[in-house]
Amino acid sequence: MTQILLIKKELESEAITTRKMLALVPAEKFDWKPHPKSMPMMNLSTHIAELTGWVTMVINTDELDFEASKYEPTIVKDNAELMKLFEENLAGALAIVTDDKEPLLEKRWVLRMGETILADGSKADMIRHALSQIIHHRAQLGVYLRLLDIPIPGSYGPSADDTLGM
Repeated sequence: MTQILLIKKELESEAITTRKMLALVPAEKFDWKPHPKSMPMMNLSTHIAELTGWVTMVINTDELDFEASKYEPTIVKDNAELMKLFEENLAGALAIVTDDKEPLLEKRWVLRMGETILADGSKADMIRHALSQIIHHRAQLGVYLRLLDIPIPGSYGPSADDTLGM
């Protein structure tokens, strides 16, 4: 199997769990955070929804400079907008991971903050890193939901909420 097909397969697989988690985010708790150093729930949720779009960005560019491109968190008014944001980014990523992009995956891609290099590797490495970030932040979201007593779905098998009736 080619790298591009592996990426597409993982995007589709992880999207199932990401979709289930994002669907649970209550708009009335968008400003909630479990600790002063934590992101508000809306920022965390929209970040997860946007990260799939990194696949498109990495394939279409050779670098991202955080100093030159200031990040502004996306504002959504409700869960429907959050889900739309996720689905749009996912659709874009799935549309660009085509066989003809395979040769691009070995090209260099750099994440920087001005002159400081934060990550430097192949485009395939950076796409894999973005997928890992989705999984990492989705786990954070699971903690947020758990602390709000919102039952969470299993990611790679049943969650404690899924097994309570067993």
